[in-house]
Amino acid sequence: MKQYLDAVRETLESGTRKENRTGVDTLSTFNINYEIDLREGFPLLTTKEISWKNIVIENLWFLSGRTDIALLRKHGCRFWDPWADEEGKVPSAYGNFWRHFPLPDNGTNDQIAYVVDTLKNNPMSRRMAVAAWAPGNAQSSALPPCHAFWVVNVQNDGAGNPYLCLHLTQRSCDIALGVPYNIAGYSLLAELFARFGGITAGIFGHTLIDAHIYTARADGSMAEYDHIPGLREQLGREPRALPQLEIDESIRSLDDIEPLLDLDTGEIMDKFRLHGYHPHPAISFKVAV
Repeated sequence: MKQYLDAVRETLESGTRKENRTGVDTLSTFNINYEIDLREGFPLLTTKEISWKNIVIENLWFLSGRTDIALLRKHGCRFWDPWADEEGKVPSAYGNFWRHFPLPDNGTNDQIAYVVDTLKNNPMSRRMAVAAWAPGNAQSSALPPCHAFWVVNVQNDGAGNPYLCLHLTQRSCDIALGVPYNIAGYSLLAELFARFGGITAGIFGHTLIDAHIYTARADGSMAEYDHIPGLREQLGREPRALPQLEIDESIRSLDDIEPLLDLDTGEIMDKFRLHGYHPHPAISFKVAV
């Protein structure tokens, strides 16, 4: 996937060393932008293997609006464990604010339901926006939302046929670990929302505000967190053909998502079949918490 590999190269070539809250240095650069045409294949990284199961389960969890990680644990997804409190909840969970954004009157707003309704009734609206950044939570959270804001936008092709686009603004972007999952996760959301609206998925646009690569400190310490060697290995690998995503015909609306949460892992994955995914071997990167 050329767009991702170009972002890796740009960060390696132009990034400057920055300290951050994790204690592990990064090479950081500002404002990388790219587009991916979802009609050319599903953008799951091929220069290393990515867990399709984790992407599907995580995004169903987001759409559910839940804060507890029981659903993730049920399906063997452990990546949110470091951020869960002693009750197994993540107060800053993206879906919580997507589905229950806090209002001044102590009520909440379901942004996902609003977008789906607008997509059906006023698809050319420019107001189909979803925010995960709620200042009252984000400014004091141990892990405020990295992918903070996204917008659904419908365009017409040359023949007047509508297609759905989705743009993600991401404030903090772990190039090695997070960004491949973010690309695939929001592309899956674009495919789902296109299905909900009865149109074709088109473009995924992505803005990386602080794009960074974790690296050893200048004195050589924290070398176990150095992501540069693994990324350079990927740059030396030839990208392979993108897979094709097939979403089960039974999934036609937002209401069809909730029943999926009661299924076992195999049953869920049978609803989101990925054909022709033949990646290079996985590369392990240690997470800076």
